[in-house]
Amino acid sequence: MTLSWILFGLYLAGTTWLGWLGYRKTRSFSSFAIGNGDLSAFQVGVTLAAATASAATFIINPGFVYVDGLSAFLHLGVGVYAGFVGMLAVLSFRFRKIGASMGALTIPDWIGKRYGAPAFSLYFAVLNLLTFAFVVLLVGGISIVMQRLLGVTNVVALLITLVFVTGYVFIGGTYAHVFTNMLQGMLMIGVTLIILYFGFREMVQTDDFIGLLQNKNPWLLRPANPQSTLFKDWFSTWFSGLCIGGALVCQPHILTKALYVDNDRDVRRYILVFSAVFLLFTLLLLAGFWAHIDLSADQLTDPETGHFRQDLVMTVWLERILPDWLFTIVGIVLLAAAMSTLDGLLVGISTITANDLVLNLVNRFSKHSLSHEERMHLAMRASHVVLVAIAVLAFAVTLHPPRLLGIFGQVGVYGLVLATVPPLLTGVLFERASLPVVWVMSVVALVVHFGLYFFGQRLFPHSELAFANPGVTATIGLCSSTIPTLVFHWIKSRSDA
Repeated sequence: MTLSWILFGLYLAGTTWLGWLGYRKTRSFSSFAIGNGDLSAFQVGVTLAAATASAATFIINPGFVYVDGLSAFLHLGVGVYAGFVGMLAVLSFRFRKIGASMGALTIPDWIGKRYGAPAFSLYFAVLNLLTFAFVVLLVGGISIVMQRLLGVTNVVALLITLVFVTGYVFIGGTYAHVFTNMLQGMLMIGVTLIILYFGFREMVQTDDFIGLLQNKNPWLLRPANPQSTLFKDWFSTWFSGLCIGGALVCQPHILTKALYVDNDRDVRRYILVFSAVFLLFTLLLLAGFWAHIDLSADQLTDPETGHFRQDLVMTVWLERILPDWLFTIVGIVLLAAAMSTLDGLLVGISTITANDLVLNLVNRFSKHSLSHEERMHLAMRASHVVLVAIAVLAFAVTLHPPRLLGIFGQVGVYGLVLATVPPLLTGVLFERASLPVVWVMSVVALVVHFGLYFFGQRLFPHSELAFANPGVTATIGLCSSTIPTLVFHWIKSRSDA
């Protein structure tokens, strides 16, 4: 335990120093939001991989593979990875070029300026609050690891996490996010290699590993698992994984990385760096299979409730297979993995709320027009207030966390990205875009996703679709909105030619 606190203290000290460097680089609200365009492609690529992997990949998702097997790996690993990299390549180049020409700072800002509609920007600023669900997932994941690693209670773990991460984002913004993510990303790469080494070694040393899995549950090695409530057919396993991977690029802390660089060559380079590093991180989902060698379900119960917690799989498995000193090091990096996404989300939520919600409302209802300097000063102050408010709310919710943190986080963030896909794709692919069409289809995506997730089983009791999987309902919402939008604009562009 002493070693844990020493290493954690060193990590806190190093990250605090990087946050201070970020503070010294932050000269305005614009640099707080997206930097000054002086970040390298390697920095952006590693930062993006670290921010994308997060607690979901390192802590939460191996639990889904433990429970549902190959079908979960194909969805969360193969499908999501392929869709994510593909959509990143499609959107990033034009998004950067258009955003730079308009001086966009956030995704809602980009959308509002691209369509010449401040109200559309305000709409997405409100929807951006759905990202809070993902904040809860990350904070809950950090707490799980911190409790086992440092021997603290949930309350203490939450306080350390929220005060620390909110603090360095508060002073350093995007630069603090990038600098700390570079440290966190390099640590994550090293620990990923260690985990993969021990995992593959265990698999090779286990007699008839495949037979062991089949004896536990023959469906663990099937590409679709009819016993699963989440990944029971090709649609919920393959197709929805591909679609969701693509949609997740539209998260505020993901696509805006294109605005961190100033030319297409750097965009190409950071996508290549990201693709290689994120592929390595994705392989960690294999831990869900390896955990079956050492763990039974009764070893994964919540000590407070006595219920099975699949979220504990990665942490408990690592604790069993690694020497104590190495588990301590790996555990610190698992905390870093979760914090690497949390700080990016906090930058995104605070800047969007300040720039696209607060300033939009001030412009609409204020009797006095503000100068550009006054607007930016107000936005900076508002972003700081938002950071504190998010920390307080996240603490309140994670005191008694949802039973499945992964599902809770997915439902909210999927809603946000689904609504964002039609205007972003249309704005990037077509010169002339119809505001009424993309706005209506954005609402359609939300209604279909949330409607099917909460009421799908009741509305369609005989359906074979896994409505309990937010990836399935999100995919239906995505197809219901994006395909008609793209077809309409393709036909319109042909007729205008």
